Amino acid sequence: MEFDAPDELYYTESHEWIELINDTARIGITDFAQDELGDIVFVELPAAGTELDDGDEFGVIESIKAVSDVYVPVAGVVVDVNEAAESEPELVNDDPYGDGWLIELEFDGDLDTESFLSADEYREQIE
Repeated sequence: MEFDAPDELYYTESHEWIELINDTARIGITDFAQDELGDIVFVELPAAGTELDDGDEFGVIESIKAVSDVYVPVAGVVVDVNEAAESEPELVNDDPYGDGWLIELEFDGDLDTESFLSADEYREQIE
């Protein structure tokens, strides 16, 4: 099966994606990750204003098969939370790169995109 991994996003080895929007990073889980989890039934996210360090757990996703922690790939402050994903967790399955995003984080300084996987590198990892 082939999984979607949009070229304009960055990826982590733990299956999160990052979209850079000015000094904000929108973060979610990848198409591969949502498929591995199966039908998602619960999403728990932090409150806006929460400060996170690179690598911190920022959320929990529960599916019919497993409970999985979600990790933040960059330090910053949560500026927006996708409340729709919390009330309709199936959005993460249906549209992981669109309506199923999880949080937006304002990061300090420059982001080292070299520390992330490109779409091609991520596709190689999940093959």
